[in-house]
Amino acid sequence: MSDTLYYIFSVLLSLGVLYGIRLMSKVKTAALGNRVSALCMLAAAAITLMRTDLSGSLPYIITGLAGGSLVSLLMTARAKMIQMPQIVGLLNGLGGLASLLAALLTVSSGAARSAFELTTSALALAVGTLTFSGSLVAAGKLHGQLPQKPLVYPGHSALTVFAALVMVALITLLPLSAHGNSLLLSLLLILAGLIFGWLFAIRVGGADMPITISLLNSTSGVAAAIAGMALGDILLVAVGGIVGASGLLLTQIMCRSMNRSLGSVIFGGSVHPAASPAATASLVRNPLSQASESGAAAQDEPIRPEGQHCETLCEDSASGGTAATPVPADAPAWLEKAQSVIIVPGYGMAISQAQEKVKLLLDTLQAAGKQVRFAIHPVAGRMPGHMNVLLAEVDIPYDLLCEMEDINRDFPSTDLAIVIGANDVINPAANTAQGTPIYGMPILNVSQAKRVIICNYDKKPGYAGVDNPLYEGGQHVLLLLGDAKDSLDVLLSNK
Repeated sequence: MSDTLYYIFSVLLSLGVLYGIRLMSKVKTAALGNRVSALCMLAAAAITLMRTDLSGSLPYIITGLAGGSLVSLLMTARAKMIQMPQIVGLLNGLGGLASLLAALLTVSSGAARSAFELTTSALALAVGTLTFSGSLVAAGKLHGQLPQKPLVYPGHSALTVFAALVMVALITLLPLSAHGNSLLLSLLLILAGLIFGWLFAIRVGGADMPITISLLNSTSGVAAAIAGMALGDILLVAVGGIVGASGLLLTQIMCRSMNRSLGSVIFGGSVHPAASPAATASLVRNPLSQASESGAAAQDEPIRPEGQHCETLCEDSASGGTAATPVPADAPAWLEKAQSVIIVPGYGMAISQAQEKVKLLLDTLQAAGKQVRFAIHPVAGRMPGHMNVLLAEVDIPYDLLCEMEDINRDFPSTDLAIVIGANDVINPAANTAQGTPIYGMPILNVSQAKRVIICNYDKKPGYAGVDNPLYEGGQHVLLLLGDAKDSLDVLLSNK
């Protein structure tokens, strides 16, 4: 294949990948966009093989392709939707590993290399290695194999900065070294990258995990693009650049949504104990109480003493489980009288696989003539778009899914908010508990709704480890504690 024809194919396939990414930005066309991008990548691999001398290596390539395809098919068949975040993290790591190996082979091939090739190889080694290490840690956290809360070592930030400086020094030295030392420096660079990736990812917890997944997705693309420079493959440079740029844009969006800087995510910040619920409960807006204090009637019924509306679960100390709880007497009346309802899904819905029950709840409420919408926090779940995918899986219309910026102003005028497995993203302590992982994070203003029903497993802190004062929020809050699917079953049976 001539270079001119190869460049034409490279441009067309790169545009195809971009078009697929554009289609993936909308739920209705996301599946088509995924197929378009996948087919473009398949064509890119085929074209690369066509213009490569395969003498003596074809059996290894076929074996590798067959093995990778078999593993991917097995993963596809066995993976559950709830496992998507850790699978994405794992695939990001494998992308970094591929770039690492390509750069290492370039350095150790024994052929004379230019300073540009050695410099780009060193960069690909560094970025690929930290992507591999960090992604494995992120996947391990998401899968529960590593501590899900932030793990901070003594002098953690200083160690992270030191590892970064060592990588910079080795990247600088590698192009200047003699051939005999380049392999040793490459191995040291890999070691420094592994350490940096571990230190960076192990301290991430709570709501920062979606940002981390987005960032590692970006670095996997960057590593591929730099490896393409080292190999002189313009198609790999283009596609890697697209992945890196899209991942970085998503990371910036996530940081903005979290009110976090990228530097604070990478190098961490101080974490102090959260304020107690009692200290912040007074800041949770209670429309019913406010109405009573102003002399206005609270809806159409008298206000009962605090605690009478709230039924909680009893911990089963013998089995470690949770006993079933009946629906409070007020819940059916709240559902009946509410004309506007906002449903807030979270990771607990994903764990319980309760999205089908959520669809049934939606259908039931809509059949009664009520306005129902979904409030989607940018970091609900463990990766960007997690809730959107789960809800789309059960054919919930995309136009009912509202982003935080669009729906937050509507909570004060909403009759009823129903929380299903969400905690950190609705926690008012984000506005008050300084030094905690969620402090300053924009949240869904669930506490401002006229009434709130929370279907969470228990009253323990969420992923970020910060107590939620909504659990002590007073008369306009009902807690239905236990498995989300079971809570929705009981709630629907009493509708």
